[in-house]
Amino acid sequence: MGQPGVRSRKLNPLRRISIETAPIPRYLGLDIGSKRIGVAVSDELGFMAQPVLTLTRKRNPKDDLRSLARLCRRFKCTGIVAGNPVHLSGEESAQAAKSKAFAEELAALAGLPLHLWDERLTTHEAHSILYAAGKKRQEHEAVVDQVAAVLILQSFLDAQRGSA
Repeated sequence: MGQPGVRSRKLNPLRRISIETAPIPRYLGLDIGSKRIGVAVSDELGFMAQPVLTLTRKRNPKDDLRSLARLCRRFKCTGIVAGNPVHLSGEESAQAAKSKAFAEELAALAGLPLHLWDERLTTHEAHSILYAAGKKRQEHEAVVDQVAAVLILQSFLDAQRGSA
């Protein structure tokens, strides 16, 4: 019994309430090398970078581009973060120009925005992390590029959260 003149309504516990939220952008992170490409992806909440795989480069770069574009679709990525291997001085290296051209081609193929991110010393840091985890140098080759991709993407995600 409610108050006189006030209509009460029973709540239906099975009724779903839709809360509109903006989708959290998901990024594919890349450490692009001449022999291998380390691949990472951000989680569904946009907080953490996770390793995905190390792609061994094919003879035809188009094969690599198609594989990475498929990963963008698989993980429903809204952007690509590619490491930009500039010199310690900040000047563009020859590898930086190659990486940038490859990343731009991937972004065009996938139809996604590209973010070039400073990757200075990430491979060195990745080796340090692997040593600290008890991995021998011979075991690094298979995963060091993935770890570097995670470091690049995590740095980007942290900066995005800091600027928000």
